[in-house]
Amino acid sequence: MKQGSIQLGASALLLSLALTACGDRASAPAPAPTATPPVSDQPSEDVPPATAPTPLAPAKNGGLARMDGYGDLRLGSDAAEARKALGGDVAGKAEEPGGCYYLSSSSRPELPGLMIEGEKLVRYDVGEGEEIVAPGGGKVGMGADELRALYAGRIETQPHKYVDGGEYWRIKDAAGPGVLLFEIVDGKASLWRVGLAPQVDYVEGCS
Repeated sequence: MKQGSIQLGASALLLSLALTACGDRASAPAPAPTATPPVSDQPSEDVPPATAPTPLAPAKNGGLARMDGYGDLRLGSDAAEARKALGGDVAGKAEEPGGCYYLSSSSRPELPGLMIEGEKLVRYDVGEGEEIVAPGGGKVGMGADELRALYAGRIETQPHKYVDGGEYWRIKDAAGPGVLLFEIVDGKASLWRVGLAPQVDYVEGCS
């Protein structure tokens, strides 16, 4: 009888130890998840910011020729202002209300031709034999290679409407709506003009 009691006591003790061990394992805290470092959306190396085209410098002839006008005149200004700037002997008028025409003055032959449409200054033209320097440094008679160097990366070319092998070279203003256009014939600038679209692209003056 005494031996049976000892065996029962030992069995009970073993059962108690086993249950205690199971309880300890069940109550052990779960390991904390490892934090994942955030993924950066920035490049690993310094990247230079995008740069806009530099506006063309005014012409060296006193800064008269600009991408936004000529002298005190601004593209888009009223025709009355252009007439006032020309002074006396002003010639030119529209054949119909709002029509296209040129203003000129025999007393101011050094000025470029001023195109008016809708009674607004929309373009000025410099032709063969004229020494006026364009914004950025181009001029009539300048070779194509020299023009490419002056306006590198900014020239849009279009085929000439009448001259085989000729081209129109358009340079847009980086700071406004003005466009500088050279007509290239026989490898050099035969004339140039500055104006607003669509008038700057008129190939026969007002047409």
